[in-house]
Amino acid sequence: MDEVALRWRTRPDNQAEIDVYSQISSEIDAQLDNISLTYEPGGSETSSYQDVLKTELSAGTAPDVFWIPGTDIADFATRGLILDLRDLADADYNDSDFYPGPMFHLTFNPETGMTGETLWGLPRDVSTFALYLNNDLIEQAGAEDPRVLAANGEWTWDKFLETAIAVNNLGGDVKGFGMNAWWANPGLFINSAGGGFFNEDRTACALDSDASVAGMEFASRLYNEFGVAVPYGEDSEPPFLAGNVGMFLNGRWATPGTRASAEFDWDVVDVPIGPGGARSWLFWGAYVVNANTAHPEEAWQLVRALTTAETQSKIAELGANIPSRVSDAAIQAFLTYTPPANNQAFINNLANDPAIEGPLWAGSWPEFDAATGSKFTALLNGDLTLEDYQATVCEEANQAFDQ
Repeated sequence: MDEVALRWRTRPDNQAEIDVYSQISSEIDAQLDNISLTYEPGGSETSSYQDVLKTELSAGTAPDVFWIPGTDIADFATRGLILDLRDLADADYNDSDFYPGPMFHLTFNPETGMTGETLWGLPRDVSTFALYLNNDLIEQAGAEDPRVLAANGEWTWDKFLETAIAVNNLGGDVKGFGMNAWWANPGLFINSAGGGFFNEDRTACALDSDASVAGMEFASRLYNEFGVAVPYGEDSEPPFLAGNVGMFLNGRWATPGTRASAEFDWDVVDVPIGPGGARSWLFWGAYVVNANTAHPEEAWQLVRALTTAETQSKIAELGANIPSRVSDAAIQAFLTYTPPANNQAFINNLANDPAIEGPLWAGSWPEFDAATGSKFTALLNGDLTLEDYQATVCEEANQAFDQ
C-alpha cells in the first residue's frame, strides 16, 4: 500500500517551540502505518498566520491538518474551511476527555445553536498567563519576591506596580515590565478588574463598561504615568531574555525559549490580583482538518495522535504547553516539568475562573480584534485619552456582530 503523505502546521512562538513539534512529528510518523508526515511551522506569531491559511485554503495549497487559535474556530467553521469530524470519530473517542470550555465551541453547531452536535477539531493544549520573572533584577532592586507575596495572597496590583517601579529604577536599558501587543495582554487587566470583552451571551462589546475601563486605566498608567514598561508594540521577549525586563507577561508557550536562552535566575508567578481577582485567560487552540483534504480518515488519525495523553505529556515535558485532557495525573506530571520551578502558578491561574478564549459564533472575531486592537494600542501609547477610549471603543467593535 502506498503511503499517504500528510502536511501539518502549528504557529510556534520561537525556534525552541519549532524544535518541540518537529520532534513530535518524527515520533508520530514512526508510529502511524502507511502515513508519512511533514511538519510546517507557521511563519508568523500574529493573526496573519490565520490569513495565510485562508489564502492557502482558497488556493488549494493548505496543509491537511493545522492548528488555529480558539478564537478562530467559528470563522473557519462557518466559512466551510474545516471539516466536521463527528462522523469520523472513533468508538473510543469521548468529548469529555478534554476541558469543557474548548469543547463547547469545538462541538457547537451554528445551524442549530446547540453544542455537542459537531466536532470541528480537538484541543492541542490549554494555557494561561503567568508573569515570567527575572529574579536577579528583582533582588537587585530590593523588591519583595513576587512568589512569596503570591503564596501569602498579597500579590496585588499595588505590589506588582511597586515591583515594576523598583526594577525600572535600576536604570539603563532595564524595564520593570513587558507585554506584547495582542488582545489577550490588555485583556488580562480587563478581566482582573472585573470586566470583559463581551456581554454575557457574547453578542455585543462590553469593553466600555466601567470595570473594563478600570482595567485599561491601570494598564495605561504602567506606560504613560509610570513609564515602567517596554513600549507597547515592541517585542518584549528579546529584552526579557537578554536580562533587561523584570516581569514579562506570557503563556506557557514562552517556556521553551526561556529555558534555552535565559542566562539569569528566572521563574514564574501568578498574575496579580486586581479588583475582580487574579482572573487570567484559559487559552486553547485546536488541531483541525482542511475541508478539502484528500485524506480525511488519515487526517483524523493524525489529529488523534497529536492529542493523545502520551503526546501531550511529551510536549508538556518539553515545556510548550499544558495538556488539554482533563486528568489529575496530567496536572501532577506537569508540575514536575521544570524549569520553571513554580509551575503551580499556571495551575493556580487555570483554577481561578479564567475567561475562556473563544470564537464569536454571533459575529466576526477578526473584525472585533482589528477594531479593538487599534484602540488598545492608541490608549497604551498615549495617543488616546481614557475618556475618548471609553466613548469609542465599542462603536466599531459592535459592527463585528451579526445585525
